[in-house]
Amino acid sequence: MNHNLTFYIVDVFAESKYAGNPLAVVRGAAGLSTEQMQRIALEMNYSETTFILSDEEREGGYDVRIFTTSDELPFAGHPTLGTAYILQREIVQTAFEQIVLNLKVGPIPVTFTYQDGQPDVLWMHTQPPTFGAVAETAAVAAALGITVEEVDTRFPAQVVSIGVPFLIVPLRTLEAVKRARVQVEQYLAVGQQVGARWMLFFCSQTYAPENQLNARMIAVDNGIPWEDPATGSANGCLAAYLAYQRYFGSEQVEARVEQGYEIKRPSLLRLRAWPEGETFSISVGGRVFMVAEGRLV
Repeated sequence: MNHNLTFYIVDVFAESKYAGNPLAVVRGAAGLSTEQMQRIALEMNYSETTFILSDEEREGGYDVRIFTTSDELPFAGHPTLGTAYILQREIVQTAFEQIVLNLKVGPIPVTFTYQDGQPDVLWMHTQPPTFGAVAETAAVAAALGITVEEVDTRFPAQVVSIGVPFLIVPLRTLEAVKRARVQVEQYLAVGQQVGARWMLFFCSQTYAPENQLNARMIAVDNGIPWEDPATGSANGCLAAYLAYQRYFGSEQVEARVEQGYEIKRPSLLRLRAWPEGETFSISVGGRVFMVAEGRLV
């Protein structure tokens, strides 16, 4: 494979370099086939790799595709923000308020704030959420290797989607979140029952007092559990869940969520949700840091 493409490595939902969730962004990928993109994503070996097809806008946005090491995703949070950061910094090179990424799920706007002329917090505005099946408490507890009493039964464990469905599970304590260990067979069974491939679990106790929630997202792929340090799509679903269930006593949500502490990649995600008609508007924000640039040959 000889394409001589530029690629960038960034940390997303990070408060400093080498925190948050790392991402590879490949520029000028229009000439690549789907199979070639998939192979590059596997070689990069990050949870996701994005491909900017062209430096030129099309229909008001930039065409971007997102791949894991094994398949293509219609939408994912930290790839959306990380790619928008590269578009602003490396391609457009102008301070602007908003940019649109044309993803498989549809156009996703990203809004920029700036500090000292440099991008500060980026906000992505997601597709409207949909709400799905509710999982049984005992099944969820067994899937996470915790007791039924550690699940916060004031609220249901429910599937929410903003493009990718997640099962959102409220737990009672930070200790329960820390101790959770995915039991693969039970985890897969719950996911099949409710129609969600992945699960995010959270509580209102935190490591840092300025944050409102602590969360973890552990997935199972090919029978192997893996944990994400920061998951924008899952946290977008969490924002919708918090509003829908009135977790904080209101349909208006503004929260800071810490994630990734257990795997030594502390991350910070900012969530906003508010009612709009019969659904909710959802925004997920965070900072991005440039780590490296190279050529892919």
